[in-house]
Amino acid sequence: MYIFRSLYVMKKIIFLLLLLCFSVSLVHAKNIRVLAIGNSFSYDAIEHYLSGLVEASGDTIVIGNAYIAGCSLERHFNNMTNNTAAYSYHKIVDGIRTETPSLTLIDIINDEDWDYVSLQQVSSLSGDYKSYYPFIVELSSFVKEHSTNPSMEIVLHATWAYAQNSTHSGFAKYDNNQTIMYDAIVDATSRVALKEGINMIIPSGTAIQNGRTSILGDTFCKDGYHLEITYGRYTAACAWYEKLFEKSVIGNSYIPDNISKLQAKIAQYAAHYAIIIPNHITEISIE
Repeated sequence: MYIFRSLYVMKKIIFLLLLLCFSVSLVHAKNIRVLAIGNSFSYDAIEHYLSGLVEASGDTIVIGNAYIAGCSLERHFNNMTNNTAAYSYHKIVDGIRTETPSLTLIDIINDEDWDYVSLQQVSSLSGDYKSYYPFIVELSSFVKEHSTNPSMEIVLHATWAYAQNSTHSGFAKYDNNQTIMYDAIVDATSRVALKEGINMIIPSGTAIQNGRTSILGDTFCKDGYHLEITYGRYTAACAWYEKLFEKSVIGNSYIPDNISKLQAKIAQYAAHYAIIIPNHITEISIE
């Protein structure tokens, strides 16, 4: 009788412990809605691998991208002012991606109770501090005015420098020098965030620059400026994941079939150190 009673008590304790672990996991799980008012660089960073990373961690995400290729802050501002239905609205829910053409910014902002709305400058001007003004001020105010979530937070996406051999015409602005461009982006976005009281910067550019110090080298862009479609995009997504969810991406089990374990490890560490040290390059020595 004593043995049976002990077994019963033990099973009950185990059940309660499992229930407690499940409850703790629910408490720590996050559900985030993030909208990028962006261009092809936001497309590269958040539309391909971010959902998978989030799902693997037990969290959930709704991703929106107000997309126009090559769109600058000034053009976003003009679209805002004129209420122009110029956007292709890319949305990802439960990993399923849809596109809706010809929407306005108000349409897209009102579609969800966004927790975060990110802004970014077009890549060629991303290191030009003056080019952010006055547009980022007006866009931030507009988003806050029309947001349906009173706790919504503006995010600044600090994008990446071009490849060393890039032939992009905008590279000349930085003397066709990757290091000069990277430093300019870090400087510009840091100054903008400080001036505008933006508390979150997504350091995709530092994640990519970290990755370039690894054995993968300067291979993170497919055409000199857009990200390479496997580990390039995965690296940026890792940075977004860790910054938004405040969980280390190192060891995340989501590794797509088109990315090797070595490439994924380099990407995860490159992103992780970008979050820890966002304004400086960290060498990644993984083989």
